[in-house]
Amino acid sequence: MTNNNPIGVFDSGIGGTSIWNAIHDLLPNEKTIYLADSKNAPYGQRTKEEIVALSKKNVDFLLEQNCKIIVVACNTATTNAIRELRAEYDVPFIGIEPAIKPAANNSKTQVIGILATKGTLNSELFNKTAEMFQHTTIIEQVGHGLVQLIEDGNLNSPEMTQLLESYLQPMIDANIDYLVLGCSHYPYLIPQIKKILPEHIQIIDSGEAVARQTQNVLREKVGFTDTQNNDEPIFYVNSNPDVLKSILEYKYPVIEKDF
Repeated sequence: MTNNNPIGVFDSGIGGTSIWNAIHDLLPNEKTIYLADSKNAPYGQRTKEEIVALSKKNVDFLLEQNCKIIVVACNTATTNAIRELRAEYDVPFIGIEPAIKPAANNSKTQVIGILATKGTLNSELFNKTAEMFQHTTIIEQVGHGLVQLIEDGNLNSPEMTQLLESYLQPMIDANIDYLVLGCSHYPYLIPQIKKILPEHIQIIDSGEAVARQTQNVLREKVGFTDTQNNDEPIFYVNSNPDVLKSILEYKYPVIEKDF
């Protein structure tokens, strides 16, 4: 089965590029289109209705670009809107949610930490998943302000370090041995997080798992491209293009477009 149309990826901003990186590494021959809705970031502070409406807007844009599969590279959009997206559109969707299962199953202390947005931690999908692991104590922490600092280009600012220390220290005190990053922006904070956490605490994000699931769905339902892909990935953003360019290390063109 072959299908030469692109893979579409969207996020509330630049954070989903951490997911895009994993997909691009695993599937380098596939064309990709990334949409950063930075103008409306962060989604985590919005109502479910707003998140669903913004997600549908993003999907409509990607479908206009003939995307064959759509990766919702945003924990908040996945946990709040993917059910509605799957009900309304025929295209396959790949979601991303906090990787509680591997952390809970492998934890020796039976205490794990989840750093995520308010929208993700308050969602029905997250709470249903968390309820499956009654034997594990889950320390939940809303990452207030982290996404906005990343979106503003203040990744390595003193304010970022101060916030991370205030969020992580209670988890360290509670004896976590796994920290789950429940927002696609947060992998960009791993170097700083590692400076704060003791070495034995393992960090889990969802990038590789999402890439593998994308590969599986392409194999089983959609089809891979049958040509060597020489097209550059396309990145669209509706605010702060310089921040997206910086995160991409200026390797790819970024198109600023209102959508």
